[in-house]
Amino acid sequence: MVFDYKKEYKEFYLPPRTPGIVTVPAMNFLAVRGQGDPNEEHGVYKQALEQLYAVAYTIKMSKRNPPEGYFEYVVPPLEGLWWQEGVRGVDYTRKADFRWISLIRLPEFVTKAVFDRAVREATEKKQRDFAQVEFFSWAEGLCVQCMHIGPYDDEPATVAAMEEYAREQGYGPDFSQGRFHHEIYLSDVRRCQSGKLKTVIRQPIKRTE
Repeated sequence: MVFDYKKEYKEFYLPPRTPGIVTVPAMNFLAVRGQGDPNEEHGVYKQALEQLYAVAYTIKMSKRNPPEGYFEYVVPPLEGLWWQEGVRGVDYTRKADFRWISLIRLPEFVTKAVFDRAVREATEKKQRDFAQVEFFSWAEGLCVQCMHIGPYDDEPATVAAMEEYAREQGYGPDFSQGRFHHEIYLSDVRRCQSGKLKTVIRQPIKRTE
């Protein structure tokens, strides 16, 4: 059986369309940092995704010379952490001001040494510089989350519903150091109609009562 994180960890990847509270454990990721409008044609965001996927699939194909503990798996979905200077959460009308960390979750067998080997192999094969790709460890912690169906620009309504639900449960936003607006992209935007896009939205919270 090929391990699929979306199916094995449905509480993190397939939440309902109504908000809920979740505690997310520590995970390791491939990551590329940047800033600017993600919709910019041939922009740094699209270049970051190319780098992430190149290293992700290099690791997946390491089964030909497998590292210790290797198992067959589906490459997990693309994720993104988003913020803007001086803004609590995100302002969707100011895309040029976005700062972001694009992520792909790593399987548990991927150590820093396995990651370093994959970057070297990708560099040799693609003849490109993958120095921007990081081995990123992150414990997200307590959050409110919800499945958003539809265009990305319609996300504010979903976020508002999440914040209202969190308040009713005695929680408030917690955009402190290392805590971000988080999105997980379950649909391929190139092949899916905007009205059917599935995106997990997650925001950090803390107890207020």
